[in-house]
Amino acid sequence: MSAKIFVGVITTVLLTTIPAYAQPTKIPRVGLLVGGSASSDAVRIESFRQGLRELGYVDGKNINVEPRYAAGNSDRLGELATALVRLPVDVIVTAGPTATGAAKKVTNTIAIVMAQDIDPVGAGFVATLARPGGNITGLSRLAPELSGKELELLKETIPPLSHVAVLGTSSQPGTAQELKEIELTAKAIGVQSQYLDISTQKDIKPAFRSASKGHAGALLLISGPILFVERREIIELAAKSRLPAMYFAREFVEDGGLMTYAANVTDLWRRAATYVDKILKGAKPADLPVEQPTRFEFIINLKTAKQIGLTIPPNVLARADKVIK
Repeated sequence: MSAKIFVGVITTVLLTTIPAYAQPTKIPRVGLLVGGSASSDAVRIESFRQGLRELGYVDGKNINVEPRYAAGNSDRLGELATALVRLPVDVIVTAGPTATGAAKKVTNTIAIVMAQDIDPVGAGFVATLARPGGNITGLSRLAPELSGKELELLKETIPPLSHVAVLGTSSQPGTAQELKEIELTAKAIGVQSQYLDISTQKDIKPAFRSASKGHAGALLLISGPILFVERREIIELAAKSRLPAMYFAREFVEDGGLMTYAANVTDLWRRAATYVDKILKGAKPADLPVEQPTRFEFIINLKTAKQIGLTIPPNVLARADKVIK
């Protein structure tokens, strides 16, 4: 073989083999679709990132996390979901049913992981918890089942309670199921419930005026991004109105709200990372059962109770998992 032919053969071999090794490894992208804001949901998002780190993922190195926030404006979730699909991302992690519904409308192929949905089956996101059957799986927070228990705890805390104002967002999937559970419990314990819809931040103050006119003796909040983002205003208004309130997340109580009984949502976000890991390794969402919460927390803020002139009965206080003094 001549030197010229030998060089040509070597060159051909190099040209056909080097690119295969030079191809950069594709870094997976994970989109976060959040109805709240970067500040309001900071602890939850950090819990998700921590879950990823525990599984060996480092943002910017072997995974890219792409958060998108609607900042309480649920109407923006559709365009944010579309933007994530166009990137494209490999998985979309959603912060609640409104976000899940928005993601579902724009893709039936990209995997969607629910971090904290209220009622995935009732909302039509999955066929069953055991066999989701589509491109959606993840975690449920059992909100409808807990709503009745929340009202019972309010009644135990305030035995004379006869009227409760319920704040929620009717456009959010799962709200109807929560209301149904609340109404059943209210009837059973002799309490009248008054539902007040919060679609935007501007609805909050009028809702408190309506609660006052309706002689509400307490508040019960149904989970939703608007209420979560605007929680500090709600807490302040509850304090000014001297209204005891049961909230749907620990962040409310840590920010000065009275009490919460709910699934540990921070833990759910951390566990959502395990779904992302399995999907990136080839698992299909249809085959991954939806998990239900294993950790619940009843938290009471005694400083707030004192501020509004409420004495927490000893039997209720003894059941609290955490007491803020």
